[in-house]
Amino acid sequence: MATYLICSTPVLGHVAPMLGIGRHLVSRGHQVIVLTGSRFADQVTSLGIEFRALSGLADFDDRDLDSHLPDRAKYRGFAQIQYDIQTMFVNTIPAQFAAVRAILEADAPDAILVDSAFVGAAPLLLDGAAVRPAVLGVGVVPLSQSSRDVAPYGMGLAPSSSALGRLRNRGLNLLAAKVLFRKTQRSAERIFAAIGGPPLEQFIMDVSGAYDRFLQLNAREFEYPRSDLAANTSFVGPVLPLPAKMPMPDWWGELDGSRPVVHVTQGTIDNHDLTRLIRPTVEGLADSDVIVVVSTGGRPINDVGPVAPNVRLAEFLPYDLLLPLTDVYVTNGGFGGVQYALSHGVPMVVAGDTEDKPEVAARVSWSGTGINLRTGKPTAEAVRNAAHRVLAEPQFRGRAAEMAEAIAGYSALTSVENALADAIAMRS
Repeated sequence: MATYLICSTPVLGHVAPMLGIGRHLVSRGHQVIVLTGSRFADQVTSLGIEFRALSGLADFDDRDLDSHLPDRAKYRGFAQIQYDIQTMFVNTIPAQFAAVRAILEADAPDAILVDSAFVGAAPLLLDGAAVRPAVLGVGVVPLSQSSRDVAPYGMGLAPSSSALGRLRNRGLNLLAAKVLFRKTQRSAERIFAAIGGPPLEQFIMDVSGAYDRFLQLNAREFEYPRSDLAANTSFVGPVLPLPAKMPMPDWWGELDGSRPVVHVTQGTIDNHDLTRLIRPTVEGLADSDVIVVVSTGGRPINDVGPVAPNVRLAEFLPYDLLLPLTDVYVTNGGFGGVQYALSHGVPMVVAGDTEDKPEVAARVSWSGTGINLRTGKPTAEAVRNAAHRVLAEPQFRGRAAEMAEAIAGYSALTSVENALADAIAMRS
């Protein structure tokens, strides 16, 4: 049996699939160490996994991002995405790298598995050292990898491999690397030099191509086609959560198929302002012949405010039971939630404008599995029209059903375990 180090940025959407992998590896008899934020300590150890805490800037609490991202409100659109990336994923590299190096010296893991936003292990890959463990990346957000066929990450643009499309992509990729992400790139280069690592000679957004293997956690059918996809990259399907055990709300029996069910949530992190998506949904569908099921992600249900008679509220819901009953999923575009909905063949309305959410929303639209509202705070009318269209036009459910069939053909946990074993063997 092997010893594995799993590294994750301390954001729930990143940690959850990495812990799913860790739980599987422990069940197979491997020793697993997880390095992430201190707020996840109890969750990690409850799975029989050894825990190590990040420190300094790397140990932030994703439930209080306002404290970690104090200037975020000053930015909009692409500028805000760059600010998020620089603050959460670049400035944290020194503390991440120090923690990884300490575990290498103390525990000598056979391989390291890192989430795609955890860049603190990248110096191990770039220095060309012959003696190091295998280092594999895991794509817990949409694939960030420059391509002649794809516009830069964060722009939320559909791919194009036509002559004009490739000309557009080339120009935009140069603009992103040389202008839009110039500050982030220079910051990353200074950080790599300061920690004594090798020079960072590649675009920071293209680190995925440097890993021994890069395992993207979605079906290939949900990702843009790239004729120049990095040779190390493969699609293994999503890591889906285990069924949840929780009390059922007293209204659950009303989800009997007599009326369409529209489920809306803002997740568990981006739910401080419920007027962004939940309020527009309950207001927009107040007079519709549907049941609107709201999950507040842990916020008190009274925070939603007054609702119409067709609205049902809960802080948390068992998604393994809810999604098979759902006709439309209204979401702000969390990658994990979208993958879970697609695994059940549920079409979507997506309204996301922070972090990776514009890229998730763009892929939903491109794949035909839903509608992208192209904003994080849509009007009630926009949500109503989109939800009614998804209900009325069968191609959305048809494409979502095809995606569910594709996802069912993957076995992410087995694929990751096999990739780890192969990578160790290749470095032996």
